[in-house]
Formats: sequence, C-alpha cells, structure tokens
Amino acid sequence: MNENAVNGNHQAGEATTAQSSPFPFLEMGTSFVIGLAIGYFFKKFFKILLLLLGLGIVVLFVLESKGSIHLDDKMIESGVSTGINSFQGLVAMVKDRLSHMKLSSGASAIAGFFAGIKFG
Repeated sequence: MNENAVNGNHQAGEATTAQSSPFPFLEMGTSFVIGLAIGYFFKKFFKILLLLLGLGIVVLFVLESKGSIHLDDKMIESGVSTGINSFQGLVAMVKDRLSHMKLSSGASAIAGFFAGIKFG
C-alpha cells in the first residue's frame, strides 16, 4: 500500500508540474519549436511588410497630390508584384527545407508552424 501511495503521489506531482509550466511549448520536440518559430516569424514579417507597403503607397499618393512626382499605376503594380514574388520565394524555400525532414519530425514542425501562425 505504501508503494501505491508513493506512485500515486508521484504521478499527481508529475501532472501538477506539467500543468503549471508557464511555457508548455518548451516541453515539445525540437521540430515543433522550429516550426513554431518559423510560423511566428512569417506572421510578424508579413504584418510588418504590409505596414511598410501601405505606408509607402500613402507617401507616394501624398507626393503625387503635391505635384512632386507623377505615379503610373503600372509602376505601383510592378513594385507590389515584385514584393509578392520575393515573399513566395521565401515560402518556397522554407517548404523545401521542411520537406527534407523525417516524417515524424516534419509533422511536428508543421504543427508548430500552424501554432506559430496562430499565436504570432
């Protein structure tokens, strides 16, 4: 009976420790943490990229309304499409790198990626 009481307390202690961890992602595997970091980075990077793009377009519109520059719609479209192509290239590179991981670690990395997107 003493042995059961000790095992019961030990298991309860483990459950308490696992629940009280302030960073549950640190208990996951390395692939999950890598995917989490990449997903978080992509979400933040994309937000900053859109912020800078919007700011740049507004500045260009203000300069055009003051008569300082003349804007052509095709010039704006080509600049935006260049940025989109660069971002797509970055995504393709990360996809290619993650596809070379083992199946179990790749699945963990993908789960971490989506968690990073959600929490980012």
